[in-house]
This record gives sequence, structure tokens and C-alpha cells, in this order.
Amino acid sequence: MPTQPLTTNSKRPIIADVNPKSPISEAYRTLRTNIDFSNIDEELKTIMLTSAGPAEGKSTTATNLAVVYAQNDRRVLIVDADLRKPTMHHTFNKSNRWGLTNVLTGKTLLSDVISETHVPNLHVLPSGPIPPNPSEILASKRMTAVLGELRGMYDLVIVDTPPALAVADAQIMATKCDGVILVIYAGSTKRDAIVKVKANMDHVKANVIGAVLNNVDRKSGEGYYYYYYGSREE
Repeated sequence: MPTQPLTTNSKRPIIADVNPKSPISEAYRTLRTNIDFSNIDEELKTIMLTSAGPAEGKSTTATNLAVVYAQNDRRVLIVDADLRKPTMHHTFNKSNRWGLTNVLTGKTLLSDVISETHVPNLHVLPSGPIPPNPSEILASKRMTAVLGELRGMYDLVIVDTPPALAVADAQIMATKCDGVILVIYAGSTKRDAIVKVKANMDHVKANVIGAVLNNVDRKSGEGYYYYYYGSREE
């Protein structure tokens, strides 16, 4: 059974769910629209989010983006591919005893670890137990096969990954996803770090479709802004 909606008292409230009419929720819907128009000639079925460093809002952005897509009558799955510091099981009040790592190691089936959330049309795949070799597991052929299977099950798969400069995981997943979004924390993320992340993504020929600049000071005191990089040069 789906869990009860998270309230504003939750440690991890989902603003697009608890306050869908807020300016921030509207910004997430604008982000959704921009993504839909970013690759007109190529359908984006798997979108990965990462950031340069920790605590820049990538998981929050991934969650709210998944919610606004689900609210638009899309069948959406959010995958916690941060196998070092997973958070999605906390956000959606799920157990992390079983999840992606169990599937990748052949201990269970996808259908056994994907669960409904309280948001209609939105499902979640937790990370599962933290493995000793996250990069190797994500780089496996099994991970590629799992994403291929999920493409056939959902309209959109949103993948949350670790910070891109900390470990190689994000670069590995970027080669397996249709599009990459970088999350940047205004006033905190250094320009050099952003440039390095973009260069790393270009090195593996990732399709960086844009970036989200969050924590922007506006009249409302907070907000999110999206800008478009454009498709990668071939």
C-alpha cells in the first residue's frame, strides 16, 4: 500500500507534493517543460542528476522533478543510484534492506524491490545495502540491462547519483543515461568545480542537457532557476 503523504513536519518534505501551488513548485514545472523541449529529436527516457559536491540539492531536485512529472500523468520511477550515501528511502519512508544493489548482484528481481509512493504514478527503487565496490557495480553490464528494462516499464526514469567530483560513479552512470542535469548551489559551488564537472562529462560524451541553479536570492527569498546547455557536440 502507498505510504501517507509527507507533511511539512517531515524531515524531508517534498515541496512539489505538499505545496504544489508554491513558486518553487512552479519552478520545477518550468524545469520539466524545459527538459521536454531540450531534445526534440531524441526522447529522454532516463535522466540523471548530479552535483559537483555534497549538500547542493541534487536529491531534492531529483525528487521534486519526479513528482511534477508524475503529476503530469507520466509513469515515473526514481532510482537511488547513490550507493554511497542513499537518501530516497528516507524521503519516501521506505526500507533500504532491499533495492538496486540486490538486483545488480542477482539476489532479487526488479519487481520485488520497486514500490509505490504516496504520489500517484510515482514509484521508487531504493539503493539497497551499500556495497564495497559501488563504481564497479554501476559500471556493470547488469546495470545497463536494468536501465534498459526500466525504459520499457516507465515513461521516465530519474536517477540520483553521488556528487561528480567525489567519485567516478556519476561519470559512469552518465554514459548509461539519455540526459544529465547538473545541480549547482548558488553562492557555494565554485566556478572551477562546475567547469571541471562539465569537462568530465564531456570526456565520457555525456549528454548534459542543462543545469539547475538553486538557493537563488529572489524577492520571495528562495527559488530555483534552470538554464539550457544544449546537446553535446558530436
